[in-house]
Amino acid sequence: MENTIYSLIPPLLALLMVALTRKVLLSLGTGILVGAFMLNNFDILASFTQIFEIVRDLFITQNDAGAWEVNTWNVFILLFLLILGIMTSLIAIAGGSRAFGEWAIKKVKTRVGAQILTIVLGIIIFIDDYFNSLAVGNVSRPLTDRHRISRAKLAYYIDSTAAPVCVISPVSSWGAYIIGLIGGILATHEVAGIGALEAFVKMIPMNIYALSALLLVFATALWNINLFSMKAHEERAINEGQVLNPDNKAVPGQQIGLPESDKGKVGDLIWPIVALIVGTVAAMLYTGAQATEGNVTLLSMFENTDVAKSLVYGGLFGLAVTIVLFLMKKLPGKHFGTGIWKGIQSMLPAIYILIFAWVIIAIIDEIGTGKYLAGIVDDNINIAFLPVLLFLISGIMAFATGTSWGTFGVMLPIAGEIAAATDISYILPVLAAVLAGSVFGDHCSPISDTTILSSTGAGSNHIDHVMTQLPYALLAAVISSVGFLIIGFTQSVTLSLLVSLVLVIIVAFILKKMNFTSIESPREQN
Repeated sequence: MENTIYSLIPPLLALLMVALTRKVLLSLGTGILVGAFMLNNFDILASFTQIFEIVRDLFITQNDAGAWEVNTWNVFILLFLLILGIMTSLIAIAGGSRAFGEWAIKKVKTRVGAQILTIVLGIIIFIDDYFNSLAVGNVSRPLTDRHRISRAKLAYYIDSTAAPVCVISPVSSWGAYIIGLIGGILATHEVAGIGALEAFVKMIPMNIYALSALLLVFATALWNINLFSMKAHEERAINEGQVLNPDNKAVPGQQIGLPESDKGKVGDLIWPIVALIVGTVAAMLYTGAQATEGNVTLLSMFENTDVAKSLVYGGLFGLAVTIVLFLMKKLPGKHFGTGIWKGIQSMLPAIYILIFAWVIIAIIDEIGTGKYLAGIVDDNINIAFLPVLLFLISGIMAFATGTSWGTFGVMLPIAGEIAAATDISYILPVLAAVLAGSVFGDHCSPISDTTILSSTGAGSNHIDHVMTQLPYALLAAVISSVGFLIIGFTQSVTLSLLVSLVLVIIVAFILKKMNFTSIESPREQN
């Protein structure tokens, strides 16, 4: 069943169950079991043994010498989530969140202003999408809650600025990884006269989905566009002050029942976040410099950095600053213990989902879902259709596998091979199409780690985030498909990008006129 159409069954079953039951762990667990049964010819003992080994390998793995060692990437990501949960709780108890909300309510007078500020933060924090999703969510949440902006809308803003910005930024963990892949592809096919970094920069305006998604985010905030279920979330937030779906019980990152000090200051929230950012960036540069052989440059440091380790180092520095500020408030000692325990509890739902997502991604990799989807592409088609086809197939692959980086690794070499075998002048457009499609599929996938962390950062129910973001992602993808058709037939990057961005504005304006908006809050009307 490997590398065949049957390899689609586990991810599609999980995705269908998520949509029907809204129970993420049950759905992912079902997909995991079905995939393991298929891989082991329905031998129950062998299937459960394989699942156990996958879970074990998430935390400890055997090296080439046979010794067991910690899988630092996964462990550090989970540890960073716990650190961030504790930071958030301690900041809230110290009164930092309340103070920031009261300050921001005076400075940012409108819901539109609060949304634009969130989007701008999402754009300028471009170092890493994990860090972006969690940091922007924690900074913006007090402000958006005060302006009665739903958590689902906040999660959409976070998710639709994180990956789209990281994928077009050369100075980011994404950019460094992609540049490394591109360099190998260019060298393999002996493409002369252009380096990997130059190629990446030239591909930025070709990444039509990322740019369209960013423009759509701004249009959504400025014109209050709420597609389908997003409208219900926004109207509930505006009319009832209910930023969360009242049916939600376990929401990642949500702080419940915490005492709040009335001595809090804005700095009690700002300084820990600043420390988190400074500590993480410094750690990324340090770990990158340590791993770089030969000449150390800014690009080489980001290319070789250990993102997970850097997040933990930055998180510990931010936590240390948080604790110092907390102790300066001279609050009862029991509040400190409460903050730590509540912070850990708030992140457990996200950790459970992330672990299940990692397991099903491993199962999907074993069964060959990605290879099957990639094999659909061959060189017996009109070269002009390649960009749009690779965009769509990469989107499907990222959606089904839940990983944009994995899709990059599989699809970029394939795209390079096809371009080299047909018309090498198309190599940059087809590589850009793969990057764009991977981000699109990642945006739609409930098993994507970046989607999970965006809902975590926003404190939104995960399925609410997936279902409310989906219409926006599909809209940007349809418009991007038009752009990739244009670039395929004309090879004009300027015309393709211009048409796509104009279409985003036109469609957004039409949606505004068609009343795809929620009513304004009393504060906005006065």
